[in-house]
Amino acid sequence: MKMVFRWYGTGNDTVTLKQIKQIPGVEGIVWALHDVPAGEEWPMDKILAYKEQADAYGLHSEVVESVNVHEDIKLGLPSRDSYIANYKKTIEKLATVGVKTICYNFMPVFDWVRTELFKELEDGSTALFYEKAKVDSMDPGELVNRIANELDFTMPGWEPERLKLLAPLFEQYKQVSAEDLWRNLQYFLEQIIPTAERHGIQMAIHPDDPPWPIFGLPRIMNSQESIRRLLQLVDSPCNGVTLCSGSLGANPDNDIVAMVHEFKGRIPFAHIRNVRVYDNGDFIETSHRTADGTVDIAGIVRAYHETGFTGYARPDHGRHIWDEQCRPGYGLYDRALGIMYLWGVWDSMRAGEVAK
Repeated sequence: MKMVFRWYGTGNDTVTLKQIKQIPGVEGIVWALHDVPAGEEWPMDKILAYKEQADAYGLHSEVVESVNVHEDIKLGLPSRDSYIANYKKTIEKLATVGVKTICYNFMPVFDWVRTELFKELEDGSTALFYEKAKVDSMDPGELVNRIANELDFTMPGWEPERLKLLAPLFEQYKQVSAEDLWRNLQYFLEQIIPTAERHGIQMAIHPDDPPWPIFGLPRIMNSQESIRRLLQLVDSPCNGVTLCSGSLGANPDNDIVAMVHEFKGRIPFAHIRNVRVYDNGDFIETSHRTADGTVDIAGIVRAYHETGFTGYARPDHGRHIWDEQCRPGYGLYDRALGIMYLWGVWDSMRAGEVAK
């Protein structure tokens, strides 16, 4: 397991590379060009700037999250080919600077969805919260206004250029079924996976967050069955999954330990985080400790160890603790604590092997 840490860049993150370097066992950053709109080719000078900053602290930049997929590709519009061409060029450029894994998602309109960014927990910390009844009853524009007013940083999935087109996008998606979205995803993969293969890059799709349809939009990457189908669309080692325990774990029916075992070799990137799921469908993000949520984090880490996982892993979201003023879900303190919890489980497994 190669531990990495998501970093949003100078001026767009409260966490510094110096701080990341001091977290035990972290060897690289997870990064992206958040100022480049989806569909555009990434400029080489900006790519090199991230790499040079990481290199200066002895951190690699082998994982990118995300190269966003333009909505025209998801919609299957004729214009998609030009955006796919740009995507291929970006893959080629990233390969030249040593990138090994690209995380992306195929969620229509929205990326992740939450109703509160700083919901207070019993201990006084705050975390990202999803209230199912509100999402089921509110207009999507209301959610956009609520979230956008709280953002002081760029937020992947909530880019202004995407959200200002909310009404026409929803109108276009009225004609798109779940099966249409699957066909459009297959077309995209058939186009980009050969490029990824030539350049030694593993593409890793991120599951839907939350893992069910919202606002009438289709969502297709949400279960063990859907991941199995995804991997069969283009059967290549370069067509993989970012197995996110928090996204998938919002549905208690998802057996993530079983997924780790079944999809061994096709998980280049692991997001490991915990959520507490309530009977009414609400959920809140918690510490990484298994006992604090609904997801068996210790069991998941054990499964990765048992399957000989050598991919990248990051602690994903964390709470906001100790009065830290930070990007929602992406402070320093709780994610660093999460890493130490993950290493504790991992090291205990390794110690058990030595004892045998």
